[in-house]
Amino acid sequence: FFFACRLDNNKVCCYAHPESPLIEDYRAGDMICSECGLVVGDRVIDVGSEWRTFSNEKSGVDPSRVGGPENPLLSGGDLSTIIGPGTGSASFDAFGAPKYQNRRTMSSSDRSLISAFKEISSMADRINLPKTIVDRANNLFKQASFSVHDGKNLKGRSNDAKASACLYIACRQEGVPRTFKEICAVSKISKKEIGRCFKLTLKALETSVDLITTADFMCRFCANLDLPNMVQRAATHIAKKAVEMDIVPGRSPISVAAAAIYMASQASEHKRSQKEIGDIAGVADVTIRQSYKLMYPHAAKLFPEDFKFTTPIDQLPQM
Repeated sequence: FFFACRLDNNKVCCYAHPESPLIEDYRAGDMICSECGLVVGDRVIDVGSEWRTFSNEKSGVDPSRVGGPENPLLSGGDLSTIIGPGTGSASFDAFGAPKYQNRRTMSSSDRSLISAFKEISSMADRINLPKTIVDRANNLFKQASFSVHDGKNLKGRSNDAKASACLYIACRQEGVPRTFKEICAVSKISKKEIGRCFKLTLKALETSVDLITTADFMCRFCANLDLPNMVQRAATHIAKKAVEMDIVPGRSPISVAAAAIYMASQASEHKRSQKEIGDIAGVADVTIRQSYKLMYPHAAKLFPEDFKFTTPIDQLPQM
């Protein structure tokens, strides 16, 4: 065949039939005119898969492309080649030793990083956190692991504890904070140890996080309690006013949010008990009662003006 092509607006086409669609022959690597059969391009790059992929396979490895993705968090970008174990007789010499061996094995630091990244990804999956938070937590872990202050601050702390603390910090920095109890529920580390690592990691990275507020948890708690938007807005207003009026000094935002949800739900037709709210918020019933006691005398000032009461304020539960 005579190879010919014309470049029309950066498009390869047949010079005799510029409007005709081209047929790609992946086996030969040619582009052929569908009208006259002229080969107008050769050595076409095949962007298809090197391996067949079956949807039912759950190996966790995608063989559709050769090689794993580049990981900038590992030394060398994780582009090194590792020779797998031999299976046939040709892979071994007369003494039974493998003929082909890895000259470069993965360093201990990379092994610990990969282990921590898997732990972070596993914890994030269990509490439905997006990949952006996982990536931030991975970056924080690597920075903390190779920080100049690491030997002074994080020495002796387990990788699981540091991974849990980095995931907690990533959630705070991305504006979707989770409580220590939520992180502890999907981690192997105690709440006390995660809290220690959290403070040490912030010191090692020389960074800080924004203070948590009642509004950070209100939407998620109300959604998990299956409360309508009207109750959520009322609870958000009650908690905000309680903090502004300094009614609940020294109380954590989570306990104030839980007490506000309890007050708003009791005034509506969608009532929730202290135990139901405590199970979702991760606080004890007595903690909700203590915050509610402080807020109850000022209930008339805390509710929004447009709230539709099913239960009047004077008939709300008294602790």
